[in-house]
Amino acid sequence: MDADLEAVEAVSEILSRVAPGGTSVEPAFELVDEGLGARVDPSRPATIRAYVPARDPAAAEAAVGVAERALDHLRAFDLRPIGPVRTRLVDEEDWAEAWKRHFPVTRIGRRIVIRPSWRRHRGQAGDVVLALDPGMAFGTGLHPTTRLCLEALESIADRGLASGTRVLDVGCGSGILSIAAVRLGAANVLGLDIDPIAIESTTANARRNRLARRVRARVGSVPSGEPPFDLVLANLIASVLVALAPQLVGEVRPGGRVIASGIFRDREAEVTAAFLAVGLGVVKRWASDDWVALEALAPG
Repeated sequence: MDADLEAVEAVSEILSRVAPGGTSVEPAFELVDEGLGARVDPSRPATIRAYVPARDPAAAEAAVGVAERALDHLRAFDLRPIGPVRTRLVDEEDWAEAWKRHFPVTRIGRRIVIRPSWRRHRGQAGDVVLALDPGMAFGTGLHPTTRLCLEALESIADRGLASGTRVLDVGCGSGILSIAAVRLGAANVLGLDIDPIAIESTTANARRNRLARRVRARVGSVPSGEPPFDLVLANLIASVLVALAPQLVGEVRPGGRVIASGIFRDREAEVTAAFLAVGLGVVKRWASDDWVALEALAPG
């Protein structure tokens, strides 16, 4: 049910009387900082949920009735808007496994196939199959920013520009781009991420794809302290790409390339300008929904 923020405490107390599992409160919010943060909107009602055992339907119905009568008494004071009680049956599940249903085998571009580690797939001739267990790290192949990066990688490979390359993956997440780069011809990849969980995920997925010797990962960001790379992958967000533009160009050899993704369409011009200011010229772009990925060429 929904309730004004000032009524949340009173409503939660009433629902908790009939809900042994307690209640949860979800304030209305809006995403900020390009989706990295959230701001509570106090002008909109919060959603309050309570979980009542349904093994005994009569008892569950009685509990709902008790809660509705108490809420009617609260509404009589006409303090703040309190919405109606809504009920639905929630089946018990093994939540540790249920989320896996949402990750099917996914084909991206012409030949890249993302196969979740718990699914089977019979590949076609020429398929580049990546076995992936995303865990808690970003990068499943389902998000448009990752898909655009993979399409860009495939395009570079199709042009004969991936074979034998050294690649840097900034913000490697699950390691999906690192693994794809090697499968498409790169000699080796270094993945960097500020989240230790991402490093664990990249390392595990590299091992799962039998690429542990060619994909290495460590906690950190740019500058990497390594010799310049042939190709730099940066699936981040526009504001971070703008801030890191000088460091990104410092990681790529003369004539090398940067693939940048995580860019909202309305921030594309800003990223392009920041890249141009450090000598990175955008030579190709990919777009999907509200997202854009760019391929930029380093000077020299």
